[in-house]
Amino acid sequence: MQQQQTLANNHISVDCVVFGFDGEQLCVLLVNRTAEDENSGKIYHDMKLPGSLIYTDEDLDEAAQRVLHELTGIDKIELMQFKAFGSKNRTNDAKDVQWLERAMQSRVERIVTIAYVAVVKIDRAMNKHIDANKASWVPIQDLKELAFDHNLIIKEAMKFIRMMVDLSPAILFDLLQKKFTASQLRMLYELIYGKPIDVRNFHKKILNWSFIVPTEERQTGVAHRAARYYKFDRKIYNRFREKL
Repeated sequence: MQQQQTLANNHISVDCVVFGFDGEQLCVLLVNRTAEDENSGKIYHDMKLPGSLIYTDEDLDEAAQRVLHELTGIDKIELMQFKAFGSKNRTNDAKDVQWLERAMQSRVERIVTIAYVAVVKIDRAMNKHIDANKASWVPIQDLKELAFDHNLIIKEAMKFIRMMVDLSPAILFDLLQKKFTASQLRMLYELIYGKPIDVRNFHKKILNWSFIVPTEERQTGVAHRAARYYKFDRKIYNRFREKL
């Protein structure tokens, strides 16, 4: 006789991996968290991805947009849903559960999270909201142990971004400022793929891309030779994609 199984009492949440590029480092947006161990009374300070349990009256996409609007002040950020995380071990850490139950004022047994990824240009207006919400941009290479399984979620988000760049490099220019140097574009490639790229071959490559348009502007106030600025032309890029 088959043993009767107990149904999981699941909560559904969304977690958002937001990548930004500061000109030197690929960064991820993280929220500061303070948690207390109820047994020892010890206070923990760590970081987590922006996220939330969903409300009964909202869809998953709406919940993700709500989370990022509250954090950044931006009404609509283009989000891509990339994976669900539902391991039974997600809530093994007692302090994670205690923090979440206090924050949500609800008993939590198990959480299935739907993960979203976004790439944005880091700007002052956004950072004013981020600072006010005690969040910060953290370089990928400086990540420490995060709450829940958020290190794993970021790792999977990086794999997803690499896949997206392979399919359509246009996503890179959502990270770069409107004007960028060839070195900044190469550096971004290296950070995303985690390996060095030959400088000469890369410069030859971008010169063959008609959608990367050289400008007459160059860097100012730099100790080295001033580099030329380029810009991304989406109309040319769309025509380029149609020919593939």
